[in-house]
Amino acid sequence: MTYVKLAVSMLAIASASTAMAQSRDQIRIVGSSTVFPYTQAVAEQFSNTTGAPSPIVESTGTGGGMQIFCQGIGEQHPDVTGASRAMKPSEYKLCQDNGVESISEAMIGYDGLSLAVSRESAFEWDLTLAEVYLALAAQVPVDGEWADNPYTMWNEINADLPAVEILAYGPPPTSGTRDAFVELAMHAGCEELDYVKNGDFDGDWIGENCSRMRTDGPFVEAGENDNLIVQRLQADANAVGIFGYSFLYENMDTLKAVDIAGVSPSEETIGDFSYPVSRPLFFYVKNAHRGVIPNLDEFIAEYMSDDALEPGGYLSERGLVSLSADRLTALQDAVLDGAPMSAPE
Repeated sequence: MTYVKLAVSMLAIASASTAMAQSRDQIRIVGSSTVFPYTQAVAEQFSNTTGAPSPIVESTGTGGGMQIFCQGIGEQHPDVTGASRAMKPSEYKLCQDNGVESISEAMIGYDGLSLAVSRESAFEWDLTLAEVYLALAAQVPVDGEWADNPYTMWNEINADLPAVEILAYGPPPTSGTRDAFVELAMHAGCEELDYVKNGDFDGDWIGENCSRMRTDGPFVEAGENDNLIVQRLQADANAVGIFGYSFLYENMDTLKAVDIAGVSPSEETIGDFSYPVSRPLFFYVKNAHRGVIPNLDEFIAEYMSDDALEPGGYLSERGLVSLSADRLTALQDAVLDGAPMSAPE
């Protein structure tokens, strides 16, 4: 590149940065509905302690958030996205193709992907992942064949379960919670079935045949607002909801957990992964926006603070399961230094 071209390029970048800083004074955040309450809590704490404008936090779902986040650099694009799973290689490539080349990844803690019912339910729910799969999958074994799911009542799956209609409210395909549920619950439940264990089926077969949720009524996509699922469970004692642990934690007065294979979600069982549907949570920062969007660095510092992330911090009070001390220190150092993530595999 010639000196003139380099100078013009640097001038354009500086001008764009100045325009970005001048045209927007609020941090913009998109992404996971599960991470949303944690990010919202940090936004409120940040605004209260600094007097700065509160960041705009939108619950778009993990997949939707990644698509928006990776569209480009500049004030018209968000600064941070939350995710209830790690960034996919295809999403990283989309970011790179659109000039979002330096991204910091923050694994903020752990979450249990919880199944819950109303406290008005008289039944003490305890399901295996195989039973969850048989209730909610589009196709299941029927008389030795792989076929459309015929089950409409829980006691048709297991006579010890209640004689009530299967009705579960859960996340849509754009949600990282849906991705995690498919991987951690549906695939694992499918692998527990005798039909699959006794067959010659590999991971590719599992991915192709055990990923689809049923669309005939018993499973209802409830959008990206998990509070709506909470409200539906409060109104129907027989319905089951699927969402992050924080939504169960914050509504324990009206909801109770569905145990999975005898294990109830809690800070301890999620942290040691004995609860079988446990997962890490993330957010991603657009490093080109640091030092340009007003207060972004200060907001990230609040998110990475001990007050937020340590055990007993204000995010653990909302249901986030904290990292170990060593992992937390490494996370804080990397994110505050703006260390760019490597391409995911």
